[in-house]
Amino acid sequence: MTPAAQPADTHCPYCSLQCGMRLRRVVSPPPDGPGVAVEERPEFPVNRGALCGKGRSATAVLAPGVRLTAPLVRDRRTGRLREADWDEALDRAAGGLADAAARYGRDAAGVFGGGGLTNEKAYLLGKFARVVLRTANIDYNGRFCMSSAAAAQRAAFGLDRGLPFPLADIARTGCLILVGGNPADTMPPAMRYFQGQQAAGGKLVVVDPRRTRTAETADLHLRPAPGTDLALALGLLHLVVAEGRVDEEFVAARTTGWEQAHAAAMAHWPERVERITGVPVAALRRAVELFCDAPTGMVLTARGGEQHSKGVDTVGAWINLCLATGHAGRPFSGYGCLTGQGNGQGGREHGQKADQLPGYRSITDPAARAHVARVWGVDPDTLPGPGRSAYELLDTLGTDGGVRALLLMGSNPVVSAPHASHVTERLRALDSLVVCDVVRSETAELADVVLPTAQWAEEEGTMTNLEGRVILRRAALAPPPGVRTDLDVLHGLAERLGVEKGFPTAAEEVFEELREASAGGQADYSGISYARIRAEDGVFWPCPSAEVGRRPHPGTPRLFHDRFATPDGRARFADVSHRPAAEEPDAEYPLRLTTGRVLAHYQSGAQTRRTPELQRAAPGPFVELHPRLAARLGVAEGAPLTVTSRRGTVTAPARVSDRIRPDTVFMPFHWPGPGRANTLTNPALDPVSRMPEFKVCAVRVEAADAGAGAGEER
Repeated sequence: MTPAAQPADTHCPYCSLQCGMRLRRVVSPPPDGPGVAVEERPEFPVNRGALCGKGRSATAVLAPGVRLTAPLVRDRRTGRLREADWDEALDRAAGGLADAAARYGRDAAGVFGGGGLTNEKAYLLGKFARVVLRTANIDYNGRFCMSSAAAAQRAAFGLDRGLPFPLADIARTGCLILVGGNPADTMPPAMRYFQGQQAAGGKLVVVDPRRTRTAETADLHLRPAPGTDLALALGLLHLVVAEGRVDEEFVAARTTGWEQAHAAAMAHWPERVERITGVPVAALRRAVELFCDAPTGMVLTARGGEQHSKGVDTVGAWINLCLATGHAGRPFSGYGCLTGQGNGQGGREHGQKADQLPGYRSITDPAARAHVARVWGVDPDTLPGPGRSAYELLDTLGTDGGVRALLLMGSNPVVSAPHASHVTERLRALDSLVVCDVVRSETAELADVVLPTAQWAEEEGTMTNLEGRVILRRAALAPPPGVRTDLDVLHGLAERLGVEKGFPTAAEEVFEELREASAGGQADYSGISYARIRAEDGVFWPCPSAEVGRRPHPGTPRLFHDRFATPDGRARFADVSHRPAAEEPDAEYPLRLTTGRVLAHYQSGAQTRRTPELQRAAPGPFVELHPRLAARLGVAEGAPLTVTSRRGTVTAPARVSDRIRPDTVFMPFHWPGPGRANTLTNPALDPVSRMPEFKVCAVRVEAADAGAGAGEER
């Protein structure tokens, strides 16, 4: 693959919008600067040229001195990481995986992937785990992203795609309820659609315990206590029934399970819901009025409503609201999820999730196993079964019966995993840890082998954005000497582990095999090609290879207008009732902690913290607390605070703001060290999605000594 001599049309490396951008080669870059510059690309339909600060500054991580440019291995004599050549590093990496399998069994070798990997990487990583290592233990950090929404959508609609409609449809809906999302900070270019919706006369209802920049734009802001969104949704459905606003015709014609959902909702009368959530009855009634009076309506959820030990039930309750009001399966209506990570959608469709094979096939389905095994040229009986979910996999590292050697690609769990101090201990306990990354992340610092990999601007590959639009990243420049692509890494490891064929290094060749492996599955990419993506600026899946008339299948921008993807074509109501969070406030830990992102940073901050412009905008962690709580503690703006949960203590400056509820504190999760928010978070898991409860845990907050710095970890 030769990088383009002319400006390359590609996509931002960060969130799930995958905004279009153009990279122009810099003729004489400064010694410490990147070789390309970002330009707008107004013809791409998702962002139409708009970019946030993260996108505009994305090339900073390409600069020399910021990124890894040589493999590292841990010196057995000094215990420190040192530079090595690729042969030594790959030999060490493959040897560690092989030794663990030989000593403890195949499942002692594990793989942990990332929601930022291209479809080709995610596909080949899953194939590597199941064909080369033959281990069941593969999962990825996307489990921490939208797994609860995915499970609820599959249960209700028979299919999970973040948005079942293009992002542009948001601007044309009559009423939008946004639950636990703050796109003004997390995906700013998307705000034009929310603003367009209101400009056209639509109403925006935001559900968030904080008055975020997005909530400030809302027609109605509901501020429930963290962990009570399920009760809120049930209370709204109760009012829909009580006020005679159920779309009886839609419910009868296109759904099943209404009787159970109706009975559950009637147990959540408005006054009870007000006591649980803190949202006044009058505000509940106003939300129902706005949603039901509108001819069309949508509910969108994000991590605030999903990252809970009852996240699947919570999303199911919001879907129930859409179904009962007829705001589903119709133009400009429906439920959708605002996916977080760049390839959070495609990353789980093609095999790096513990229970899935390419094309969204279940790994326990004999027909699915047979199809994929045929494509891979192996016996279906050699494919392992489902493995452990992400946190459960991390929790077993280095233990008897657990993973003893781990290949980790595109993730930084030392910062991003719940109960992060415990996860760090488990990573240290491994016999062998191999990390593939573009920077020397906090997790890479623990590794036995660190493999420097190419970045988004240096390689080709497809991504699937939050709409289900498959797009193509194109190379604008070559990786620096000493850096290889992730596909090269998998090829080299497979070869050393005895599998010489089936692991191409060219992305388009991998995609051609992915097309075949996905054919006939729910996420069918068989009708998509690199040529089509280039010509059409992306193609929506499902897109089977079968022609429609004499033309190729056009792709599927909008789902469910004719029928839902269930066997009978009907959507399923969820039978759910409110239950408390896994950890409620008590006398020892009287407050709730919730976590989230800030405008300047992305995920664990491994790249954005290395971007000077972004780091200046948000230099470190903080604890946001209400003025009444600050007065009670006797602390002022900027004073050091300690926040303690049952898992540890962190220290960060106070940020006093009436944007937060008095019974809640907020911390961003982008930083390691004493202010690492995920030292505190609760790994309690949703029983279906296995999503940890990132968004609420019980804490106490105290003024810290002025010299406080190191957080205590339990």
